Amino acid sequence: MTAPIPRDIPDLPAIPGMVAPTLLPSGYVPASAVMNPVHRPLTAVFRLLVAGTAAAGVTICLLIGSPVRVLSQFAIQSNILLAVVMALSARRAWSARRPLPALVTGATLLYIVVTALVHHLLLTDATPTFSLTNAPGVHTLGQTVANHILVTITPAAAVLDWLLLTVPGLLHLRQAGAWLLYPLAYLLFFLGRGELIPSGTPGRYLYPFLDVDRHGYKHALANALLLGLSIYALAIVLVALDHVRPDPMRHLGKTGFRLRPPVG
Repeated sequence: MTAPIPRDIPDLPAIPGMVAPTLLPSGYVPASAVMNPVHRPLTAVFRLLVAGTAAAGVTICLLIGSPVRVLSQFAIQSNILLAVVMALSARRAWSARRPLPALVTGATLLYIVVTALVHHLLLTDATPTFSLTNAPGVHTLGQTVANHILVTITPAAAVLDWLLLTVPGLLHLRQAGAWLLYPLAYLLFFLGRGELIPSGTPGRYLYPFLDVDRHGYKHALANALLLGLSIYALAIVLVALDHVRPDPMRHLGKTGFRLRPPVG
């Protein structure tokens, strides 16, 4: 007769040096099997246009004014960053890849919005008249065109891209501190640049509200502190708006992929 099968079978001893394999749940299916990349050609085209427009505005300024002075402007630097980020984002939208990190896109949005607000609120009525190139006379039309591109058109386009072409809720308050590192670095560069240029040289300090020759260090640094606090407040507002605005991409997954119908 056959011996009865015992109710409890003892576990086999572990073999030294062997790692037990990890068993996957029975219902596991790789993401690549159920998710299909979604190409967004219209988004890619729009972002390429924004990148090209920003690059065109910067190029006009470089052709008109001194490259050293032009590249020292916050508006120029923020538009260069915008052009690079928009070009990379366009490539990712075209190839259905994950978007750039929100830490990068949020910083870019903040800096370009700061560019627009500072110009329209603080520099439009400045005396003497503020210029990105400081090249008066024969280049009036070119300066006007570049000025409108860099402080009005590209910031508006960046805000539209954020509102209409990105998933909400990606910006977080913990990122705001990191976003302030660049404005702080720019302030140190701005003041250091002014110290290296001989006193009395026109354009020694690019912005009238930070002009140490006119206001002294105490007043200029107080203005810088007020501006820094305003930038941080603006970052908080952008984060808050990002979490309450409607989702224009609700028909897509947050990673830019759409689920396929089940197979079988």
